[in-house]
Amino acid sequence: MSGNSFGQAFRITTAGESHGPGNVVIIDGCPPGIALTVDDLRVDLARRKPGQSHIVTQRKEADEPEILAGVFEGRTTGTSIAILVRNEDQKSKDYADIKDKYRPGHADYTYDQKYGFRDYRGGGRSSARETVSRVAAGVVAKKLISQAFGGTVVGYVSQVGSIVADVAEPGAVTLQQVETLPDGSPNIVRCPVPERAAEMVQLIEEMRKAQDSVGGVSEIVASGVPAGLGEPVFDKLKADLAKALFSIPAVVGVEYGAGFRVAAMRGSQHNDLFTAEKSAGATRVSTLTNRHGGMLGGISSGMPIVVRAAVKPTSSLPLEQSTVTQEGDATTIRTKGRHDPCLLPRFVPIGEAMVAIVLADHYLRQRGQRGDWGG
Repeated sequence: MSGNSFGQAFRITTAGESHGPGNVVIIDGCPPGIALTVDDLRVDLARRKPGQSHIVTQRKEADEPEILAGVFEGRTTGTSIAILVRNEDQKSKDYADIKDKYRPGHADYTYDQKYGFRDYRGGGRSSARETVSRVAAGVVAKKLISQAFGGTVVGYVSQVGSIVADVAEPGAVTLQQVETLPDGSPNIVRCPVPERAAEMVQLIEEMRKAQDSVGGVSEIVASGVPAGLGEPVFDKLKADLAKALFSIPAVVGVEYGAGFRVAAMRGSQHNDLFTAEKSAGATRVSTLTNRHGGMLGGISSGMPIVVRAAVKPTSSLPLEQSTVTQEGDATTIRTKGRHDPCLLPRFVPIGEAMVAIVLADHYLRQRGQRGDWGG
């Protein structure tokens, strides 16, 4: 009832708060025999962790994962997998002065209304700190879909503020392009278009100096996904992807394929025309374009799945803002602590994780429904 679990056949349950001892995820439904080590988990956790560059929060967390159960001699056992990531650099005193004040843009007021009590330190359960558990689970999901059908999930930043990167072939973007610039230096904003990446970094730096923040958009692409994943009506693949992405803190919009641009299109402009290739007695059907974003009728079409998430500007600001106390008295607030001037660079691995978890879940569901299904 409390909404801390996600998925059916591949199911994750998370627990933890921003300033508690740590965050944990339990993964049910993972098949046995998948290679999994702490080193596998470290890669994406490092992409998400705070303090990785000067344009993100300077909270210092090692984000060192501990596999507590479900793995033996480097392989999943088929039983529940438990992964713990401890918190190490909490500064709860930064929130003592504002514990009775409602921070604009945060869930302080709504949590009080729901529970009558809340952990005010860093937002507690509503903090994006809880997403560290999702990223760990996403690593397992990525390995599952890679082994099952050669699937990959790559996300990147396509917009920061008014700066938009034109990515003509989303399915062609590589993890290397997302993480590293052509000169070999780290791509700290994770935009695969170097010219726009430099402009985005400059804008984020300006926001930090102005004690403000800025939002943007992340595009996430799943390639190698076979046709046939997704359920009719309520469990459409697109519906579960939307729920997965909307469950991430700060996400305020989700679209796929041509998205909201379809509102200005005609059917003849939007339809993707089918084509077929026949080779060695096999027929491969695809479309000439991919305005449908890899999903038709809520079921994967075999084309790259392309989704986008709009992420709001960070709500925690050192600028003085007006608000009220729990008693309803007018006051002002300045949020101390260490916060991202833009959430997008660290959002990318979180978005990837949730997309991978949905695909892993629907793969296992499809395999259970059709044992002869080969994708």
